[in-house]
Amino acid sequence: MNIDKRILELRNHLEQEGMNAAIITLPDHQYYLTGFKALIYSRPIYLVVDFKKSTLIVPGLEELHAVQEAQVDEVKVYYEHPLEEQTNHMNLVKEVLSRYSSGSKIGMDFASAPTSLSQFTADLGYSLSDISQQLVRMRYIKSEEEIDMMKKAGQLVNLGVQTSIEACRAGISELQMDAEGNKAIYQAASQEHPDATLELIVMSPSGKVRTTLPHIFSNTRQVKNGESIIHSRQVALNGYRAELERTIFVGHPSEEQRKLFDLATEAQLKALEFIRPGVKASEVDQVARDMIQKAGVDQYAVHRVGHGLGISAHEEPYIRFDNDLVLEEGMVFCIEPGIYIPELGGFRHSDTVVLRKNGAEQITSYPKTLNELVLQ
Repeated sequence: MNIDKRILELRNHLEQEGMNAAIITLPDHQYYLTGFKALIYSRPIYLVVDFKKSTLIVPGLEELHAVQEAQVDEVKVYYEHPLEEQTNHMNLVKEVLSRYSSGSKIGMDFASAPTSLSQFTADLGYSLSDISQQLVRMRYIKSEEEIDMMKKAGQLVNLGVQTSIEACRAGISELQMDAEGNKAIYQAASQEHPDATLELIVMSPSGKVRTTLPHIFSNTRQVKNGESIIHSRQVALNGYRAELERTIFVGHPSEEQRKLFDLATEAQLKALEFIRPGVKASEVDQVARDMIQKAGVDQYAVHRVGHGLGISAHEEPYIRFDNDLVLEEGMVFCIEPGIYIPELGGFRHSDTVVLRKNGAEQITSYPKTLNELVLQ
């Protein structure tokens, strides 16, 4: 990761806006700017960037981890045992900010910074300015290094979806279905990507009720003959993600389910064909939504057609009806129009695409026609 280039871009923004420093609190922004990511953030971790130094404030449990992995100039540590004097992270914030005179302007990502930190900084006499959108915009365009990692994640997610679907049958639980793909991904990643970190998000809601709930955990429910499943997977390899989802049937769907499946599939294909640099995010959403509206079920298409993808599971830009952002080369999106009808079920495919000069490069793949996704 070209951390130096990213820090320079942030510093240029601070200079243009008359800020002396920035405090970054969102873990994914911190990873983007330092290469450091912790497993859990119940103990506050703050990144402070000014024109001369980048400082990471971490709890003692993360001290060695930060020293080894964080690409920063300085690591400051607070502790939670009586053998050390420094036990309050706010004291370290005060210490770092003391480099700047009272009244200095400090940038902060208001979208994620805790109110306690904002109030504490203001009480020290500093003025605050929001840099949330700047940090988000910096992550819009992916470098080829980032895209390459996402492509490798795409290969793993393809494998996971294929393996889970091949294992699916009546009587298997949602969790067992997930486990088959997980095992294949873990084995492949261990063989092909030494010393890599891996994160999985996977869910396989089944049946007419659970498939209408887009974001739920898989559970021990057993799949029954004649039911649908939305098998959804994200794989993050060394922090960078790819996503793939398919709606499948165990046994034959009804005629109405077939129509809705085909409609969701065609809506996604239209969006995938249309998306490219130079069009608006809202136009991509509309291409898919027009098909659903013509079929008279637009009231059941309750979420955006797509979202940005990279370090975060969902990140800006969003493919929404009201987002008139013009898309650019190097952006990465998950395209996933969905239809959710009570008593019939949910229907959704998703694929990850990279915007290239002349169109979109799809980095996930699995068959999506009904004949290929009806399991006997």
